Amino acid sequence: MNASKSATKATWVDPDDAPELTDAFFEQADEYLGERLVRRGRPRVSSPKQALTVRYDPEVIEAFKASGPGWQTRMNAALKEWLQTHRPA
Repeated sequence: MNASKSATKATWVDPDDAPELTDAFFEQADEYLGERLVRRGRPRVSSPKQALTVRYDPEVIEAFKASGPGWQTRMNAALKEWLQTHRPA
């Protein structure tokens, strides 16, 4: 026979057991100037890159990957350079 389980009682937490608020805590806290939240982190760029799914021939990918880390940035630079002398159809 299945006996119903009693609800788990909430345990009381002593407020004296709360962690101490250190300088590290306040460095990570949200900061407001008046009513405005001050955003942290990397500033927004004027022209952000767009995520896109494309298909390239395997030999193109292999050639850029073989040049080491940063291959996607180099591929982007190569495409931008091509655009300077060509117009897409």
